[in-house]
Amino acid sequence: MDFIGGNDGVETWQEVMLVYTAAMRQVETKLEILNEEFQHIHQYNPIEHIKTRIKTPESIVQKLRRHGLDSTIENMVNHVNDIAGVRIICSFTSDIYRIVDMIEHQQDLKIIGVKDYITFPKASGYKSYHMIVTVPVYLSDRMVDTKVEIQIRTVAMDFWASLEHKLHYKLEGEAPEHIRQELVECARMVSDLDEKMRTLNDEILALSEEHKLP
Repeated sequence: MDFIGGNDGVETWQEVMLVYTAAMRQVETKLEILNEEFQHIHQYNPIEHIKTRIKTPESIVQKLRRHGLDSTIENMVNHVNDIAGVRIICSFTSDIYRIVDMIEHQQDLKIIGVKDYITFPKASGYKSYHMIVTVPVYLSDRMVDTKVEIQIRTVAMDFWASLEHKLHYKLEGEAPEHIRQELVECARMVSDLDEKMRTLNDEILALSEEHKLP
């Protein structure tokens, strides 16, 4: 898959892969360090695990075409925000905003976009917290500010989103109405489960603190 070069710091697909992969790794490493520090201070890991991926050339071209744009490096860098993706999976909804707060305090990450689908879920029932950040990637002769999409969601949200994604592509986006409604209902169940687990966790933490008292 060939892209036409541009004047925005990267010229070839190979260099795009290098820069975006480097940015993705930097964000992943930063999150792992923050998780380890949180464990050291609070004896608790807010992050269960981290998934990463680089968007395929075919997927990038499809996205550009949907926006009526040519397949150029310039359009790719300027208009596709999720070439590099980092997904953070945590146990509780309260962890999501705890992680957001940690990311917001990183001086070398610039937040350029936020979509809070936790507070404002999509009509389909989809819930996740999305952030677009830029991270500086230092090459031998220059620095390239590179965009990375960060998604933060609970284990239950991730399970629902993975299932919905599979069904969407199997049915080519044309799911019957009753299946759409069932997925919305499942999303409500996932939300209820997350809230119950968060409440139980808070109660357990309170009880454990009581047991520590002399």
